[in-house]
Amino acid sequence: MKSYEQINRKIEAGKAVVLTAEEIIDYVESKGLEAAAEEVDVVTTATFGPMCSSGCFLNFGHSTPKMRISEAWIDDVPVYCGIAAVDVFLGATQLRQGDPANLYYPGEFRYGGGHVIEKLVAGQRVQLFGLSYGTDDYPRKEIRTWLTIDDLNQAIMVNPRNCYQNYNAAVNRSDRPIYTYLGLLKPDMENLSYCSAGQLSPLLNDPLYETIGVGTRVWLAGAQGHVYAEGTQHSPTCDRGPNDVPTEGAGTLALTGNMKEMKPEFVRGVSLIGYGVSLAVGVGIPIPILNPEILERTTVRDEEILAPVIDYAVDYPRKTGKVVCRLSYSELKKGEVKIEGKQVRTGSMSSYSKALEIAHLLKDEIKRGDFLLSRPLRPLPREQSMGGLKIVDQNNREVRR
Repeated sequence: MKSYEQINRKIEAGKAVVLTAEEIIDYVESKGLEAAAEEVDVVTTATFGPMCSSGCFLNFGHSTPKMRISEAWIDDVPVYCGIAAVDVFLGATQLRQGDPANLYYPGEFRYGGGHVIEKLVAGQRVQLFGLSYGTDDYPRKEIRTWLTIDDLNQAIMVNPRNCYQNYNAAVNRSDRPIYTYLGLLKPDMENLSYCSAGQLSPLLNDPLYETIGVGTRVWLAGAQGHVYAEGTQHSPTCDRGPNDVPTEGAGTLALTGNMKEMKPEFVRGVSLIGYGVSLAVGVGIPIPILNPEILERTTVRDEEILAPVIDYAVDYPRKTGKVVCRLSYSELKKGEVKIEGKQVRTGSMSSYSKALEIAHLLKDEIKRGDFLLSRPLRPLPREQSMGGLKIVDQNNREVRR
């Protein structure tokens, strides 16, 4: 048994043994579980891919004369101003003003909140335009200026839902192409799209949330952030395999970090034809090896992780709960799978190579003593399900349409 304090002392002394979630698999196989648990202090996990439930709080500081901004746009992308005078929230999926969306189907969605966040992290200039009704203490009614992230007092990424523990693999069994947040799905199940780093993914290496919890320090696009809550739609009460790994979405994380410390290559705006805009984010999370049981969970392999294959033409939008089949990530990563006797091409929306790069970057930071581990303030809920939105009239009678 080890403690967080013991591991951190070894990190500070430059003596910690750190391996990535990919490296640990063969290491445990060659050394044996008990011996490896004595030697290894930390296993680094990571993921990189689109995470729609992301955004940031920005503080501009006060102009002269002061202004209570009630409406604002950054690079023509609307931001939420219902906070304080010069604080705004920019959501990753917010479209640029005037974007035709799917009016001319399928829409291209060339620019939105995710792209503005990418520009800010990259140090590029963006245009702020703001309006106000004017008050005695905040008399200015209009402002237009250009700024960079260095001109902001704060730029804080606040992501309500990142790092899905597992996720759907999407197919289209209809006779027409459909456009989704998992990309273009061709008719008659011609292709399949998925989005996970599999054996590298943080919550798949800590399936019961034994070390990842509220307060856990994380590597968020290069900055040292933390988990501030369970993520929205956190739903750990689900079917799990014999290794406790969920066979559906399950857990999520709410993450925050300082955008001024982030690396541009791990914060990228995304345009999804026919769907909208998003933000691809890189996340790395260290797992302290406190005991052999925790270590054993970090040796999970792609072939041991099953993703549900869902028809996004009917079953996903209609919430039927039907699953076409379940496939392992080792099968998905081969580029072609067989479903119902049909050969189906597969592709990933996430980048395993970028996730592996993050896992190694985090490993290097820990070995240098630049990244210490933090004990969670409280664990993530292990029993919790996700409800749906019930449509009712003013008399609370269900409306069926």
